[in-house]
Amino acid sequence: MRRKLAAGNWKMNGTAASLAEVEALAKAHPTPAVDVLLCPPATLIARMADRAEGSAVAVGGQDCHANISGAHTGDISAEMLVDAGATHVILGHSERRTDHAETDAIVRAKTEAALARELVAVVCVGETEAQRDAGQTLAVIKAQLAGSLPDAGVDGATTVIAYEPVWAIGTGRVPTLEQIAEVHDFIRAELKDRFGPVADGIRLLYGGSVKPSNAGDIFATSNVDGALVGGASLKASDFSAIIAALETA
Repeated sequence: MRRKLAAGNWKMNGTAASLAEVEALAKAHPTPAVDVLLCPPATLIARMADRAEGSAVAVGGQDCHANISGAHTGDISAEMLVDAGATHVILGHSERRTDHAETDAIVRAKTEAALARELVAVVCVGETEAQRDAGQTLAVIKAQLAGSLPDAGVDGATTVIAYEPVWAIGTGRVPTLEQIAEVHDFIRAELKDRFGPVADGIRLLYGGSVKPSNAGDIFATSNVDGALVGGASLKASDFSAIIAALETA
């Protein structure tokens, strides 16, 4: 049985004052029926991990470099994330793929680095609006899964897949439940075809304008094991409502 996961991606938001939200979230959900993860900017990881210690809130990074160390100004390695207290890392988010020209091969190398340091890799896939309109959604997802995931080390304990249609991220637009189910069912089938029975344990998250008002319906959809939430994870009150919806799904 896959345990549900509510993951929050703070993106480039948050300062020290924002850490009060972590304490509020931990207080609101001392023993949640689902896993809870927050991924703040790198500047807050260590301090958030300290605040979250002893609570049910896990802390992750938003990216990592494929190398352990070196002349990579501004980057952070998987080893550094672990040292700061992170247990997870988001990889291949559409904003990284677009803004930093990350290819599937780059995401794969980063995923390998994360798994080598025993970080849970939250690997993102998703199509653009043009690709959706052209009927290319499943072909795009297939290629991203094939190129972004390594051949070894992928299972339910090490890897999470997040489906985020690029056209729905931060826009307020949400695919129909049928569209979400189609993609999540397809991802599950692709994972099972490649990795065998262990794929049944890999959690599939939906991300893209998830909010308290639509969370319940999304979480009741086939093969949706949780959510990767952006803006609605910045405030404990908003994210708490999404966690509650996931607990009852």
